[in-house]
Amino acid sequence: MPGTAIAMHICRGNNQSKWYAEGGYEAIAERLFGSLAVDRFLLEYDTERAGTFEPLRLMPDDKMVVLGLVSSKAAAVESRDYLLERIEEASRYVPLERLALSPQCGFASTAAGNLLSEDDQWRKLELVAEVAGEVWGG
Repeated sequence: MPGTAIAMHICRGNNQSKWYAEGGYEAIAERLFGSLAVDRFLLEYDTERAGTFEPLRLMPDDKMVVLGLVSSKAAAVESRDYLLERIEEASRYVPLERLALSPQCGFASTAAGNLLSEDDQWRKLELVAEVAGEVWGG
């Protein structure tokens, strides 16, 4: 349907602030990024367990990357400067106009949710909006 974007989130687990898998995207990047008929990839990059941004060099020019840099598992709010630095680092592999920012996963991917309060979640979403506005305007 015109105007519809198809996106895929690569999840490593998100239940009660626990994760189930780790490792970078290198082993799957070429096949995954090059073969799926999606417009956007929502990738978790909130901790070192996701690896480096280097696999993004294999991202086709017609795809966007949503950088999941804000944890939905931990209450601590990431710093603005940290997010700006990470976005700049990712832009070495994918142009800034094809990047976006989000939490790394949903705040309640299961009925049990994560170990964050509603206020924690709002603070994180406000940070995402603030940083996205600074980087991409709006």
